[in-house]
Amino acid sequence: MKIVLEHLTKRFPNRNKKIKEDVVAVNDFNFEIPDGKLIGLLGPSGCGKSTALNLICGLEQPTEGKIFFGDTDVTKLPPENRGVGLVFQNYALYPHLTVRENIRFPLENLRGKDKLSKEVMEEKVLEAAKLVQIQELLDRRPSEMSGGQQQRVAIARALVKRPQVLLLDEPLSNLDARLRLQTREELKRIQLETGITTVFVTHDQEEAMSISDTIVVMKSGVLQQMGEPQEIYDEPVNLFVAKFLGTPQINVFEGKIKDGNVFIGNSPVMSAENYNNSEKEVYVAVRPEGFIVDENGPLSCGFINREVMGRDTSVIATNSAFIGENIRAIIPSEEEIHPVNNTVKFSLKPFKVRIFDKVTEERILL
Repeated sequence: MKIVLEHLTKRFPNRNKKIKEDVVAVNDFNFEIPDGKLIGLLGPSGCGKSTALNLICGLEQPTEGKIFFGDTDVTKLPPENRGVGLVFQNYALYPHLTVRENIRFPLENLRGKDKLSKEVMEEKVLEAAKLVQIQELLDRRPSEMSGGQQQRVAIARALVKRPQVLLLDEPLSNLDARLRLQTREELKRIQLETGITTVFVTHDQEEAMSISDTIVVMKSGVLQQMGEPQEIYDEPVNLFVAKFLGTPQINVFEGKIKDGNVFIGNSPVMSAENYNNSEKEVYVAVRPEGFIVDENGPLSCGFINREVMGRDTSVIATNSAFIGENIRAIIPSEEEIHPVNNTVKFSLKPFKVRIFDKVTEERILL
């Protein structure tokens, strides 16, 4: 099911009575979610991700704009008539019911022509349980299960009616690191098997990048960028997007474009011969994997430490033009580092460097 959002806006009254302006949680959203794709809504806490999800499912009504499922305008349609499945962060299972009964619950509420026999309900419950691989746990109660198993029950319950759209609101936040990795892989498998259009809300960029077909990056209710994960990582439209995606975070320096070169501090680190404007103050952002240890390199940094991570080595360094505490440069573990007088020098990989206007923080193409 294709989802289209047209000029979608949601305002809430400001709780601070001294401020008359409303709080804009979602601001003029315009984008299309293709049929059968998994979309990651990504952004920091309070950016409007969950509000956007609530608007799509009908738990909130938009202040302005429209929502279409396919060619059908569902803006005024109540949640129960939209054909959506919801999975929340806190599972929301009924503790007194077994797994089987929890999964079956949405089917028991069907009425009229949609009402199902007990036999058909049991078939659907078993089908949903097999999809999330909990068919052997159907007679347990939630208290007898791990967090990851409970989350699978919540997903099965959302899928049992075969919704047109599956909405996931921070579904992995309560799981430990290993379970998060395992469950997100399962979510991708389930989505591919079912072909259900899925919207996945998270503040974890690694989660979003690993399973999403498309990422929508939000900030303060405004859509910043939408595209494939690798595209957004490689070609961020502004400094916020560049800093939000990537672990470790992109390294940001104060710099300038001058005399056909990009400078970090007083060091010319790469060519800008195609830039025809006058001298300009900029931010120079370098991905951690964009550094090359080079004894003749133009970027001189104070060496602090190295962290061996098996496949890679993280070089911790400082530079007076760096914005933040420490530079993190990721280099192959087989490369040797020989600081001289506690100084390490780098060359930069131009395709891993991005330049941003110091005032607008928008990307500058060289």
